Amino acid sequence: MPGRSTRLIVALDTKDTAQAVRWREQAAGHADAVKLGLEFTYARGLDAVRAAAGDSPLFLDLKLHDIPNTVASAIGSLAALRPAMLTIHASGGRAMIAAARRAVDETFPSGSRPLLLAVTVLTSMDTQGLHEVGVPGSVEEQVVRLGRLAMESGADGLVCSSHEITPLRRALGDGPVLVVPGIRPAGSALGDQKRVMTPAQARAAGADWIVVGRPITRAPDPAAAAAAIAAELSA
Repeated sequence: MPGRSTRLIVALDTKDTAQAVRWREQAAGHADAVKLGLEFTYARGLDAVRAAAGDSPLFLDLKLHDIPNTVASAIGSLAALRPAMLTIHASGGRAMIAAARRAVDETFPSGSRPLLLAVTVLTSMDTQGLHEVGVPGSVEEQVVRLGRLAMESGADGLVCSSHEITPLRRALGDGPVLVVPGIRPAGSALGDQKRVMTPAQARAAGADWIVVGRPITRAPDPAAAAAAIAAELSA
């Protein structure tokens, strides 16, 4: 999308604090933020999350999904981490998303509030997977349905596959911040991701942020891999 810049988040997907710090340091200067999620947080705790993130903006990807009061309380407990972005599941519903919005506004001072991002459909899911859990229609239809609900309920943006960027922009306009995992440079293994694009394709589609993990962290030279993706995004 012309005029829209796309920034890089490196996913520190490990249970080892020292390894997470090494990856973060190797990507420094090329990545705009780091992602820490369930794997690391459950294994090491919040103090280790703070240590692993260091001074980098933190995308805290815990995908909160519970009753409204519990989600709101959990967000309050995360304030000390000062995340730049945090995630909830859009499928938690209108009341849960609204409670998360209130918790962010009440917990964090103005000017340092994290972006509240709603996860639509996991990038490991396809249409067959949705049907197996009782969701009719296509992935695109479900993403747009949940995206609209989330934005109406107070989310700042959405986490979606790159293949759903265009339908979301068509349905919701340019307002939502779109964070896109499942990004693989050309020639990379897909792993457990089913709906993927290259960094250049995601940029052209209009992603605000892309999340890249293994193609950087498992590369022989993580710093060079991060630099190459950053260059691709700025070309």
